[in-house]
Amino acid sequence: MARGPRRELAERIAGEITLSDDPGATLRKWRTDFDVSQTELADHLDVSPSVVSDYESGRRQSPGIGFVDRVVQALLDIDERRGGGRIRQHARVLSAGFESDIVHDLREYPATIPLSRYYDAIDATEIVAGGQDTVAGHTVIDSIEAITRLSSEEFYRLYGQSTNRALVFTSVTRGESPLVAMRVVTPTPNAVVLHGISEDDLWEHAPDLARIDGFSLAVTTLDLPDLLDGLGELP
Repeated sequence: MARGPRRELAERIAGEITLSDDPGATLRKWRTDFDVSQTELADHLDVSPSVVSDYESGRRQSPGIGFVDRVVQALLDIDERRGGGRIRQHARVLSAGFESDIVHDLREYPATIPLSRYYDAIDATEIVAGGQDTVAGHTVIDSIEAITRLSSEEFYRLYGQSTNRALVFTSVTRGESPLVAMRVVTPTPNAVVLHGISEDDLWEHAPDLARIDGFSLAVTTLDLPDLLDGLGELP
């Protein structure tokens, strides 16, 4: 029987928690990635919120495989009840041939949207205006994992079906690495968003590189789960 995206994601989450040196912290990471509160998860598991809190903090012995499986299925059930956004993100990333620790989301839109609308959805501030003012898709990328693990050919596949898109780089400190990487990958996207930094934190040469290559450059400090939710509300 074929393994669907839900099962593949369940296996990934359960494996990470079970093999982690700090299972409670890994459980907490996935719970927050799914934007599920301790109370909501506890209600779904029919336990008190203190049980979830104790496991996440390490006050209780590491959760067994049975409890981990219940937690994973609960997170996926809650996601499906909300429309299945996280499961679909995982499926899109896998279908593009990437690991989900490198690419958080990759999506094509049915029609182009104004870049201003895209920035509003992720609370981004444009630093440099580019040559195009629309996007037709996005890719959300862990900058460190992508730069250290992807070949130039694989890096190009981050564009998905079109370069008429925004590339969002997470795990950014100042922006040097992703913007230097953009210089050796052609063609360039319509927009590059640096996640986790403000304009004051931005590498001083970043605006000049964006102007040279003609793409819009923006920054956002929105939490990653909220950013993914904002992108999920786009058409």
